Amino acid sequence: MAVAKFGSVVLDCPDPRALADFYIGVLGGRVKAADDQWIDIEGYEGTALSFQKAPGHVPPKWPTAEASQQFHLDLDVVDLDAAEAEVLALGATLLEKGPEGRTWRVYGDPAGHPFCLCVG
Repeated sequence: MAVAKFGSVVLDCPDPRALADFYIGVLGGRVKAADDQWIDIEGYEGTALSFQKAPGHVPPKWPTAEASQQFHLDLDVVDLDAAEAEVLALGATLLEKGPEGRTWRVYGDPAGHPFCLCVG
């Protein structure tokens, strides 16, 4: 028997509203609950995401052992180039494109958390 059930992936960040808006732009959905320290989003397909205010947040680095990424999100897309253009317009930063023909690329969200767009 399980001890618990999965609730949400929570991303620490300096500005929960801005990061929630970024992921709503990427995944769709809307704000479910919010206060000045925490935001939950809903209404998209996939795992629950929440955003927590973390004063002094230091973004992880990609890739380096000195400032571990700790985790990253894999987001499936149909057209990698089109999805890249959209996430960059929303405020993402390209961290690693890789060789021609690779089916995934690494980005940083506006708070610096790495995520991958993957053809899938």
